[in-house]
Amino acid sequence: MATSAAVSTMSQADPASSAKATAPKPQKRSRRPNYNYIHRNLLPVEIYPLPVLIPHNPLSLVAIALSYLAQVLAPPSRPTYKGYFSSATSSIHVTDPETIRKLWEMGFFGRGSLSRSEPTWLDNRKKKGVTAEENTAQRRQARRQGKQERARKEQEEIEQKLAEESQTNDATNSHVNGVLSENVLKTNARDLSDIGSVLDSANGTATPENEEDKENCSIDGFHEWKKVIEANGIPTPPPTSTSSEASHIDGRPVKRMQRTKTVRFSPTIEAREFDLSSPIISPIKGPGSSPLEEVQSPKEPVQENQEHLNLSLEEAFFLSYGLGLLQVYCDDSDAVLPPSSQLSLFRRHSFSPPRSLSMTAEPDDPFMLSYAVYHHYRSLGWVVRSGVKFSTDYLLYNRGPAFSHAEFAVIIIPSYSHPHWTDSSQNRKLAEQKTKKSWWWLHGVNRVQAQVHKQLVLCYVDVPPPLKEDEKGRQIDIGMLLARYKIRDVNVRRWTPNRSRD
Repeated sequence: MATSAAVSTMSQADPASSAKATAPKPQKRSRRPNYNYIHRNLLPVEIYPLPVLIPHNPLSLVAIALSYLAQVLAPPSRPTYKGYFSSATSSIHVTDPETIRKLWEMGFFGRGSLSRSEPTWLDNRKKKGVTAEENTAQRRQARRQGKQERARKEQEEIEQKLAEESQTNDATNSHVNGVLSENVLKTNARDLSDIGSVLDSANGTATPENEEDKENCSIDGFHEWKKVIEANGIPTPPPTSTSSEASHIDGRPVKRMQRTKTVRFSPTIEAREFDLSSPIISPIKGPGSSPLEEVQSPKEPVQENQEHLNLSLEEAFFLSYGLGLLQVYCDDSDAVLPPSSQLSLFRRHSFSPPRSLSMTAEPDDPFMLSYAVYHHYRSLGWVVRSGVKFSTDYLLYNRGPAFSHAEFAVIIIPSYSHPHWTDSSQNRKLAEQKTKKSWWWLHGVNRVQAQVHKQLVLCYVDVPPPLKEDEKGRQIDIGMLLARYKIRDVNVRRWTPNRSRD
């Protein structure tokens, strides 16, 4: 009885082990790219540092002089990129895939026209059209499957523990129940016709081969006939019983085993192997020529990259004037716009709709204010991105959007503190109209930044007075124009009484 209890316990534990073996393993998440290596350059420029100066070693001075002369006599090639200005969108488009990757990886410039931020449209199309929303759904499904897998393992551990406890309980009760069960079998054996078989089964003398033969109604010589068929492949009739009496045991009829139909194929068909997994059965190999043609899978068409990089006016002017790396072409023309022409063009297109050429440029043009702030924070080492998503002008990243979220949100506010804007009533009204803000506006913007864990920065740009008549006729000096603007920033935090008490 102890043996039977152990067998029953193992049979209960078998489904759990089989389920554990057949359960699919969760897919491993793809390895994250090495962003530290990809975005190792803060700007799309190449730097050639000079050797280290060692004061007590005169050879270091020679090495510095030689490296400096080598760069002066044979200067390294400077990369240049091409961008196309579109008057319809008031932005610059970059279409070269290599240039797109360089501008994004070295400074996070621009945004993909068919993507949220990073130009990854072609990579998503190669993944059978997986979009950002579908990636989010797949991550949620993988997370859900992980939770189900963890719950299944916990249930298997509980079932295994219960099986071990039941096995120990059956082992302790087997000695007590053994004597009683033997007496019951002996007393009930009087009413049975086959007493010997019952006693043999109770004492455990019956062999498993005989029981299997009786249950399966096997015939003598059937297993030998089966082995011959598997070895030679010659179908012959199976052996049958010679007498009808052999099919009765103690007067009880035994169900005969039904004969199976056999089909004989030609040697050519038998020698071939077929792929049964495919819907069209095609021979994998054969001794002769196959009448079936091989099914070839259609080749996937090459996907054309339809995405380009959109650069804002401030980013394009910083790359063109500040770094000298971008060549801007206007509306599919072959002429490259110089920085002075770009400045006048961008100042007109900073208004909506764009202003005409006959209108004079003002010192508080939106482009001049925004570019002064953009150039200021870029020169300090910040990665400046658009903040329209959070109702601000700019977002400041410490290293970039691939590493962390933005820490600061910048709002540009023009400041008319120069005496020119207060010497007449007309100028005072104009300054008050352009700088008028309500406390409700400030409270709402600050509340939004607090919810997204960003600090609000009010960037005040001191607007200079207009140029004099004699200065307007001269050639535009961009450096002189930008030097007239001064920037002051104020960090604003939301004050809550329960957290900011003294």
